[in-house]
Amino acid sequence: MTNPTEHALPANSMVESHEVDFGCTVMELRKLMELRSSDGIDQINVHYGGVTNLCSRLKTNPVEGLSGNPTDLEKRKQVFGQNFIPPKKAKTFLELVWEALQDVTLIILEIAAIISLVLSFYRPPGEENEQCGLPVSSPEDEGEAEAGWIEGAAILFSVIIVVLVTAFNDWSKEKQFRGLQNRIEKEQKFSVIRNGHIIQLPVAEIVVGDIAQIKYGDLLPADGILIQGNDLKIDESSLTGESDHVKKSLERDPMLLSGTHVMEGSGRMVVTAVGINSQTGIIFTLLGASEGEEEEKKKKGKKQGVPENRNKAKTQDGVALEIQPLNSQEGIDNEEKEKKVTKLPKKEKSVLQGKLTRLAVQIGKAGLIMSAITVLILILYFVIENFVIHRRPWLAECTPIYIQYFVKFFIIGITVLVVAVPEGLPLAVTISLAYSVKKMMKDNNLVRHLDACETMGNATAICSDKTGTLTMNRMTVVQAYIGDTHYHQIPSPDALVPKVLDLIVNGISINSAYTSKILPPEKEGGLPRQVGNKTECALLGFVTDLKQDYHAVRNEVPEEKLYKVYTFNSVRKSMSTVIEKPSGGYRMYSKGASEIILRKCNRILDKKGEVMPFKNKDRDEMVRTVIEPMASQGLRTICIAYRDFNDGEPTWDNESEILTELTCIAVVGIEDPVRPEVPEAIAKCKRAGITVRMVTGDNINTARAIATKCGIVTPGDDFLCLEGKEFNRLIRNEKGEVEQEKLDKIWPKLRVLARSSPTDKHTLVKGIIDSTVGEQRQVVAVTGDGTNDGPALKKADVGFAMGIAGTDVAKEASDIILTDDNFTSIVKAVMWGRNVYDSISKFLQFQLTVNVVAVIVAFTGACITQDSPLKAVQMLWVNLIMDTFASLALATEPPTESLLKRRPYGRNKPLISRTMMKNILGHAVYQLTVIFFLVFAGERFFDIDSGRKAPLHSPPSQHYTIIFNTFVLMQLFNEINSRKIHGERNVFAGIFRNLIFCSVVLGTFISQILIVEFGGKPFSCTKLTLSQWFWCLFIGIGELLWGQIISTIPTQSLKFLKEAGHGTTKEEITKDAEGLDEIDHAEMELRRGQILWFRGLNRIQTQIDVINTFQTGASFKGVLKRQTMGQHLDVRHVPSSSYVTVAPVTSPPTTSVPAAVSSPTLGNQSGQSIP
Repeated sequence: MTNPTEHALPANSMVESHEVDFGCTVMELRKLMELRSSDGIDQINVHYGGVTNLCSRLKTNPVEGLSGNPTDLEKRKQVFGQNFIPPKKAKTFLELVWEALQDVTLIILEIAAIISLVLSFYRPPGEENEQCGLPVSSPEDEGEAEAGWIEGAAILFSVIIVVLVTAFNDWSKEKQFRGLQNRIEKEQKFSVIRNGHIIQLPVAEIVVGDIAQIKYGDLLPADGILIQGNDLKIDESSLTGESDHVKKSLERDPMLLSGTHVMEGSGRMVVTAVGINSQTGIIFTLLGASEGEEEEKKKKGKKQGVPENRNKAKTQDGVALEIQPLNSQEGIDNEEKEKKVTKLPKKEKSVLQGKLTRLAVQIGKAGLIMSAITVLILILYFVIENFVIHRRPWLAECTPIYIQYFVKFFIIGITVLVVAVPEGLPLAVTISLAYSVKKMMKDNNLVRHLDACETMGNATAICSDKTGTLTMNRMTVVQAYIGDTHYHQIPSPDALVPKVLDLIVNGISINSAYTSKILPPEKEGGLPRQVGNKTECALLGFVTDLKQDYHAVRNEVPEEKLYKVYTFNSVRKSMSTVIEKPSGGYRMYSKGASEIILRKCNRILDKKGEVMPFKNKDRDEMVRTVIEPMASQGLRTICIAYRDFNDGEPTWDNESEILTELTCIAVVGIEDPVRPEVPEAIAKCKRAGITVRMVTGDNINTARAIATKCGIVTPGDDFLCLEGKEFNRLIRNEKGEVEQEKLDKIWPKLRVLARSSPTDKHTLVKGIIDSTVGEQRQVVAVTGDGTNDGPALKKADVGFAMGIAGTDVAKEASDIILTDDNFTSIVKAVMWGRNVYDSISKFLQFQLTVNVVAVIVAFTGACITQDSPLKAVQMLWVNLIMDTFASLALATEPPTESLLKRRPYGRNKPLISRTMMKNILGHAVYQLTVIFFLVFAGERFFDIDSGRKAPLHSPPSQHYTIIFNTFVLMQLFNEINSRKIHGERNVFAGIFRNLIFCSVVLGTFISQILIVEFGGKPFSCTKLTLSQWFWCLFIGIGELLWGQIISTIPTQSLKFLKEAGHGTTKEEITKDAEGLDEIDHAEMELRRGQILWFRGLNRIQTQIDVINTFQTGASFKGVLKRQTMGQHLDVRHVPSSSYVTVAPVTSPPTTSVPAAVSSPTLGNQSGQSIP
């Protein structure tokens, strides 16, 4: 570095000169990390002279870590790169505009408008007009001949407005997602040793040379080499596709890769590659995400680049998901799509999506048929009148004029279609969900997958963990049993024999993760802070209460001196640490659930600290007199034991031999108090019709005591509390397979499942979701914090992970992260979810009323008067207010407590209830009556010229302007009616709490005045007098009075009303085999971005295509191929061993066909497990 011209060197020479500072280059380290197991060890030993030497080359200390000097850190970032993957560029506003333009209905309108524009400039010679025999009535009030272009231009202008609004919505949604993603990333921290202290560092700050502490449940944020490890097992399936856990040790395989999960054990590693130089980064770069290559290329890359793995619950995108926690500011399009695909194939589309998809397909088909008939009738009428009745010849020079007519007819038809297709639905859903997600953040719910938000509103069951969710996760030892004495308070150290005290202190201090520790309180007089595993913190607190210092013991026996560690996992339910005794031989300390450790004890220490034999009858006596009384007070009982090995070294891998013949030192009772707000929250759930079940690893008596305190079970109830073993015995057959019928007898009454393994949790959740007993299917939410909760969290309809106590693995598998680990936040999520559901129903009620009325008016108008009373541009304006603005107004209603006072809707509840249907039809009747009265008798009523059969080139008439104005004002007041969907009378309740609603209604009203008074020809409007305005307003306000009349009619009396938008019927639930990656084709088909999943709605051709294929019973793969070609989706076919049922088409097709379209699981019909 003595080069005098150093400052003049170009940047890359700077990096090279820096690389000289370190004993290795980026490329060398990249090559090193590509090696596995023995190759890696050889390379480390031969090329670098061992791990310690590699650390000194990287200028880091394996024990103390980096100094944390800012210049040093900066230099490392320059040389080895930063730990984040450059995000894929966000879509620009123009790209979003281009995407919005892809909408089929808009494209048809644009084409029609352009043809209309071109033809409007064509002027045939005057006398030929006579020969062409233009009828006196014109298909459109064209205005003066010169102004013929206005309509085409106005349609184009309206299309531009619609496109801009859609693009703006997409853009703001994308921005929100980036914010959300950044928030998720900022919250991800990792334990790193700097300057001898363990600190929590944001993942993006990690540099090459850092010494990182790794433990059970971590998601590795960078590549590294193991320096010291205890019983370390890694799940590398996300990179290699291998589902077996890989053992890592210094002797066999020290290579640790980013994006892989620590499934067991703990250790320390030196970071050797970060960001785009890490293994996951390299793959990501290959996938083209960093360069932002085209989507298709990226998808091809994905298919080739990442091995697919069926056994693990990951899909082909495994890598992309794992990258997420590296600080890649992936936007919605990537982040959410990757997460969504990778998030375990959901059993079924989100409940609401399924219902909406179905409804939309039905409405779309109806609209298409209506518009086709309209065009046909208009053309036939024109042809018959001109060429049959008047017997005119078809003259070549007249052709352009005829074409002009046909284009007008076509535009009317398209207008009907535009109004019929509810493209505002995706917008309403988007706005409602995005609004809720934003607000839910304030309620400590970090939503990772948008649809989880509305699914939560349907939840009928919550399976909750106990520790940390229902309880405070602030553990303290309150009782102890030491040397034949049961202490109900913490004993004083003098009461214990020094030898026993010593064993307790060592047994706890050495045999717990060194990352668990107790720090002084943050505030004066506060409680000491517990860092790490809370149970271990309680035990360390016990040591402190005994006036001993665990730090001293740990300094004496640092982590490097631990000979062998059996870390805690859900199978062992215990942890053991082996140390070498100074006098020779080994001593093993064990701790764990009392009944498990006591079974392995054959000796116990008495009052004097002498070893006494401990027989089965002694154990039973102890369980009866000590453990059960502790458990019935809601205490967790932990047993501490030890064993000496004096006769040489045993075979440590033979666990069952090692963990026997223990000597019991003490049993302690740990209290974890119930959170004060939980009983009230559970009472709310019960009122809301949601069953809360507790699933815990604790002793049954402890679990029952806590469940009673929470109010999950009340004394005298006929409910079940089972242990995992008993539960399995009751639900499995002789072969050990789970039987749904047996499970169906158990789960409705089950309230507490104790001593359960993660598999039990998964079995229970799957069983409840698949069950068809009871009047409605269950929608299940699950909470989890451990690595092993992953499968259950993914299986559940909504998975909640704990933000504080949760491991990275659990967070990755979840839909919502509870940032405060509190059960009450789940209840808030239910409230928001129900609110989303109601908001969408409100919008539907409003939208469908407009649809029905507008389509019928346009259709009958066209048939009777060869002209639509509502012009294309007016229709587009109606479409804009009813789609965009109404969705904004109705989708942002804030939730109220009253939402929790009704039962959940469940899966099969139709979207449009009979009450809503009554409202829709009732208001449609009012509006149609008014409009037809105005069309056919309005001119006499108002004493004005008739707008019907107006001569060609006539200016816009007052008659038709009044019709348009009345129509819009009726929609405006009906929007207020739509605020209530359960038949409430007061539609104004809480209206001022929703400022958006008030401003939308006011804004629309003002715009309407401007359009009518100053819109002129483009809007086919003319000025109205004050009295005409008052009449229009009066008719509009009549909507509110009519709404009151409708709500007086009892829904029960209207037996003929049908519900619409059903969920899945029982017959359609296919049994999906465990272990089969289920793919939700309908969800994939409808995904754009993350939740404009509805884009497909407007692609009616595709939908009809699917329906036809289902009707002909053609192969599903063919359909998929066609759909994927149209929609560029990355669909993986269901394996050939599974097949799909084709719903037989019966009448009426409207219900059975879409049933087939969005049939939830295209899985294995036979129900047998597929390997």
